[in-house]
Amino acid sequence: MTAPSPADDGREPATMSVANAAVWAMAGQYLSFAIQFLTSVIISRFFLTPPEVGLFSIALAAAMVVSVLQDFGLTRYIAGLPRIDAEAQARCSSVALTFSFVVAGLIAALALPMAHAYHQPALAPMLLIIAGSYLFVPLAVVPMALMARTMSFRCHFSVNVGGALAQGIVALMLAAMGFSAFALAWATLANGAARGIIAQWMRPALPWPLRFDGVKPIVTTGSRLTFLYGWGALGTRTPDMIVGKLLGLLAVGLYSRATSLSDQFRMLMSGAIGSVFFPAFARIRDRGDPLGPAYARVIAGYTAIIWPGMAGLALAAAPVVRLLYGAKWMAVAPLLSTISLTEIFLVMLPMHTDLSVLMGRTNRLIGLYIVDTAVSLSLLAAGSLLWGTQGAAFSRLIYGAFWVLLYGRFIHGIAGFNVRAVMLIYAKSAIACLAALTPLGMTYLFWAGPYVISTGLLFANVVLGGCLWLATMIGLHHPALDDLIGLVAHLPGGRKIHPLLRTMVRV
Repeated sequence: MTAPSPADDGREPATMSVANAAVWAMAGQYLSFAIQFLTSVIISRFFLTPPEVGLFSIALAAAMVVSVLQDFGLTRYIAGLPRIDAEAQARCSSVALTFSFVVAGLIAALALPMAHAYHQPALAPMLLIIAGSYLFVPLAVVPMALMARTMSFRCHFSVNVGGALAQGIVALMLAAMGFSAFALAWATLANGAARGIIAQWMRPALPWPLRFDGVKPIVTTGSRLTFLYGWGALGTRTPDMIVGKLLGLLAVGLYSRATSLSDQFRMLMSGAIGSVFFPAFARIRDRGDPLGPAYARVIAGYTAIIWPGMAGLALAAAPVVRLLYGAKWMAVAPLLSTISLTEIFLVMLPMHTDLSVLMGRTNRLIGLYIVDTAVSLSLLAAGSLLWGTQGAAFSRLIYGAFWVLLYGRFIHGIAGFNVRAVMLIYAKSAIACLAALTPLGMTYLFWAGPYVISTGLLFANVVLGGCLWLATMIGLHHPALDDLIGLVAHLPGGRKIHPLLRTMVRV
């Protein structure tokens, strides 16, 4: 998928191709991930205990449920507009500023009730600090949406990495000074401030003077999207609150560490690409081209990379947790194994929300989200009550299988992909995934088990598994191979090895 000229769809010219945009987005995602990941490892290993992490997880989960209002659908609204002028920018910025105060106010209002409900007085000031971070959101929302319209992902790189650096530095400094879980709360505030300042420097779009004339289309679209994302937030953000209420701070600290590590690993592989695909699919829609072939390529890329990655994390959970967090966090390992496997289901139908919004199918999606959320939370509560933290983790696996059944026909109706071709993609991705896992599985079986394997031996198995994965991808002529090799050419020094990879694939 290459960027079209302005004449193709009437939009502003893209500053880079989809492939270049993907490289910059991935670079920002990887570097931000590395900073956040290193910060979490150091803090967990040297400064904070599972109950302290659990306390912050409850506060952040409560804030994130409300934070669905922060964007108010503006990112998707701006990306979907065929054209946008200065007046439209001013209206969007004004709406963003208004809802930032709404979000901050709601989170602040939750402070005392949450502290009382969990019998944790520290939750109140922690939530007030987190509330302050949302006052900076309008400084970043509109500029980043405008950058995405023109595929300016170099600027996205600066915003994301700058925010991650600010968050990491503040978190480490305050944790070392003994601020306990409050170090993480102040770091959240630092991240919001840094992102807003950098975004305005890269693409100025100040929410001033306020302009509310003609905002009805924004509010109408935003209301639907906010309701949609609100239901989604209930399903994705409240698990920590449910586990914390039912099982206590220690349990939620372990559960949240497992889910965050799984989410971070999945976002490392897929999160940046998703931000590139939405404007790319918007251009395909505007040209009137079918979405099916492009969507099949997206499925191929997601399953080819994320399936072996998440399955590998599940298999290597014990040595990974021991290496990263130390002995006091080893109870995370079995939870991580189960939760990581859930991602295999959740990437079988990527971009389900984005495509629904893009093609105007939000009303139907809202109905599915209500069912989705109800089933997700019911399974989580039942699993927690019956089998504790392991039951909570296992409920995610059952939910993942249900999720595919719930959305499969709906997404097919939107994208119009060839079912037989997609099933073949799944089969090839599964075979490549098994090939990647074979070395570590055989090592566990005949040499060293997961709780005694050395770091060097683990790394050797990962490298060998990667080689077997690539060989299998080539042998199967996996449809994602061309896109993956194409990305190599855009990496530093990639042009030198790109022809060699092309030759290997042809052979």
